[in-house]
Amino acid sequence: QVQLVESGGGLVQAGGSLRLSCAASGLTLSMAVMGWFRQAPGKEREFVATISWRGGITSYGDLVKGRFTISRDNAKNTVYLQMNSLKPEDTAVYFCAARPGRFGLWSNEGDYSLWGQGTQVTVSS
Repeated sequence: QVQLVESGGGLVQAGGSLRLSCAASGLTLSMAVMGWFRQAPGKEREFVATISWRGGITSYGDLVKGRFTISRDNAKNTVYLQMNSLKPEDTAVYFCAARPGRFGLWSNEGDYSLWGQGTQVTVSS
């Protein structure tokens, strides 16, 4: 069974940091482009970051650029999202997603076929 499991969410004060992890089972992550998305209450899911299959190329949403860093460790079958300088508006459920294949970077949720269950991130002011 293919599964993505996020962890690392929680409650943090504004200006703080969190590191999210996304562990895969039943899927070799080195065969996939990975992404992070988030969804705040009452809002649509939005793109956060994506990373190429080797990890050498990344792309970020405008709202997180310069504060968040996506990375991956294919040997551990895990993708990470380091979030610094967090703001209350970063509060959301964060999802990791996988797009099997080794080409390109993808920022639309429809480009991804595998999703985790999400992890809650709450930033207090």
